[in-house]
This record gives sequence, structure tokens and C-alpha cells, in this order.
Amino acid sequence: MRVSLAVAVFFAISAMAQTGSPASSTSASNALPSAPSAPSSAPSVPSTGTKVGTINIQEAIFGSNEGRRDMESLSKKFEPKQTELKAQNDELEALKKQMSTQGPSLNDDAAAKLKKQIEDKQKLFDRAYQDYQEDAGNQQQEVATRILQKMAPMIVKYSQQNGFALIVDTSKPWPQSPVLWWGESVDITKAVVDEYNVQSGVPAPAAGTATRPATPRTGAGRPASTPPSAPKPQ
Repeated sequence: MRVSLAVAVFFAISAMAQTGSPASSTSASNALPSAPSAPSSAPSVPSTGTKVGTINIQEAIFGSNEGRRDMESLSKKFEPKQTELKAQNDELEALKKQMSTQGPSLNDDAAAKLKKQIEDKQKLFDRAYQDYQEDAGNQQQEVATRILQKMAPMIVKYSQQNGFALIVDTSKPWPQSPVLWWGESVDITKAVVDEYNVQSGVPAPAAGTATRPATPRTGAGRPASTPPSAPKPQ
């Protein structure tokens, strides 16, 4: 899941909240030309806290009722494409098995024809799979950015009201991020998600509709979201 743009929104809004200065906000915007405009409701009160906290941005987004609902909708949207890719993959596997079992007994022309058929179908499958991955990733990014534009000011406000001077994103496990370990007591993810759910008014999805597969945990890390699954190129 690529959330670099969404994280850029978060840092832009955080800069506005910490400085409370129009000039500083303009500088932050110029430094991040690709980021969407920050919501006008972003708080502008400087932080006076001293605590350091953590938040898993990806979990906050996709663990919210709105994020879960939108990811479930996205998963259903891509089901036909996943079925199509699976059919292509099954056909490829059957042809490869045929080449493996019958190849030695085929004449040169038949073997060459079968090999060319496999190569052509592999190219078509690889291209379709890449298009699927890009489309799914882009639409997940749109969901993440839209939700974070509304959630980021809430994160800043919550942090200020609870005495935090710094909030670190723990979406990526160490060593992909500099955070080696953190305690549950400083993690504000659940609190932010709970507050966001109340503000958004989106009801919790029915049980069993979660779309976030488990990923390895590091420290107190939590699973992040990934695109809807589909057969991978062989």
C-alpha cells in the first residue's frame, strides 16, 4: 500500500498545527506540491506538550469504519478482475504442465508452437496483472488520502489536548522505519480511530468484512493494508 502522498498530507497539516503561522504553512505547501490542500479546519494552536506518542497511520485509516467500508467496496469491485486473472493463470499453468509432461515426445514444430503459445499468454497475463496492481494501488491511495485529509486535523488536536509534543508513524516495521520498539501506552491509534468513527458517523461493517491480511509484527507493530489479492505472475 502506497501511502506516501497521504503521509505528506499529514506532515503538512502537522506543520501548520505546530507553527500556527500562515507563512510557515505556505512554505510547507510549496515543499509538497503533489499533496492535496490541507483542510481549512486544521488546528493552529502551538503544541506545549512533552510526551512522545506513536500512531499506525495505515491502521488508523483502514481500521476506521469508513476505511473498512471503502476497502470492502473496493474488494468487491475488483472481484471480476481477480476471477479473470485466476482463469488466465490456470490456463498458463495447464500449458506449462503440458509442456513439462509432453514436451519430450512432441516434434519440433509442435514444441515450438506450444512454447510460443505459453510465452504469448505469459506476456498477456503479466501485463494484465501489472495493470490490476496499479489500478488497485491507485484506488487504495485515493481512499487513504481522502480519509486522512479528515483524520489528520483530529490527530493533531488529540495530540495537543493530551500533552504530546511528537507523534511517530509506526506503519512500517523496523528496520524500514527508525522506530525499533514502542509501548502500547504511548500508542494513540485506537483512540484516534474511535474518535474518528464517532465524527464520521459511519457504522461498523458487519463481522467478517475486514480486508486487511495479517503481516509480520515487530515490537508492538500492527498489520497494514494491502491491495486485493490476485494470482501473481509465475
